[in-house]
Amino acid sequence: MNAFVIDAFGFARQKEQREGQIAVAEMARLLEDCADQSGTIHWRVVGDVHKLDVPQLNLHVAGEVQLTCQRCLQAFAFEIDSNSSLMLAKDDEHADEIDALLDDESLDVIVASQEFNLFELIEDEALLALPLAPKHETCPDASLLEKGQDTKELPFAALTRLKQ
Repeated sequence: MNAFVIDAFGFARQKEQREGQIAVAEMARLLEDCADQSGTIHWRVVGDVHKLDVPQLNLHVAGEVQLTCQRCLQAFAFEIDSNSSLMLAKDDEHADEIDALLDDESLDVIVASQEFNLFELIEDEALLALPLAPKHETCPDASLLEKGQDTKELPFAALTRLKQ
């Protein structure tokens, strides 16, 4: 786990970079939203300094996880592919100042430290990339459901006929 702890400000100012992969099974918070433990998250973080002389981390997170469809309750593969530019602040007050200076919705400001945990940042980014209500584009049994509805009378159709 120490391989994931960095001095975020030094990392950014020295324009360092690291990459690797983490099994979904090792990410407890992400695993709570997944249908099973399969999958791997590939990540890459690159340090940089914004033109306003603010240290930043550019993070890319990608991989496939299994989610449960909210319509049919079956597992399906979901592809995570997320990029973030994160401006680094020393505390909440400094973060507010940077946010006001940037005035750019595509950039996020986070509080960092000299003992910054990249693992948590990577897991946070993967979680943010998940849909709020995961669903298949087309559920595997959708054609059967549609055919069943065509032959079955809708519940309130009888009431509509009574009103007439």
